[in-house]
Amino acid sequence: MDFKKLLAYQKSFELAMMIFEISKSFPKEELYSLTDQIRRSSRSVSANIAEAYRKRIYPKHYVSKLTDADGENSETSTWLDFALACNYLDKEKHLELTELGIEVGKLVYYMINNPNKFGVNTGNE
Repeated sequence: MDFKKLLAYQKSFELAMMIFEISKSFPKEELYSLTDQIRRSSRSVSANIAEAYRKRIYPKHYVSKLTDADGENSETSTWLDFALACNYLDKEKHLELTELGIEVGKLVYYMINNPNKFGVNTGNE
C-alpha cells in the first residue's frame, strides 16, 4: 500500500492545506512567525507519517516518526489557539480545524498502537 492511501496521511494533508489557505489572510507581520510556524508544523505531520510508513521495516523508527507526527500535530493545535487569540481565525473555523487535528491525532495514535496492521514486524505475529 502507498502511504498516500493511509487515512491519517489524507486527513493530515487536508488539514495542512486548509491551514495554508486560511493563513493567507494572516497579517503580513506574521509571515515569518505564526504563519511560517503553523504551515511548517501542519505539513510536518503528513511528512512524518509518510516517513514512518516507509520505515516500518524498523519498528522503533516507525514509532519514532509517528511520535514526531503526533508532536507536530500538537504544535499545530497550539498555533491554531494563538491564531484564535489574535483574532486571525473565528471560533467556528478554529473549532473545525481543531477537530480535524484531533481526528488526525487519534489516527496516528492508532497507528502507533497497532503497528502490525501497517506492515510492521513486531515479532508478535
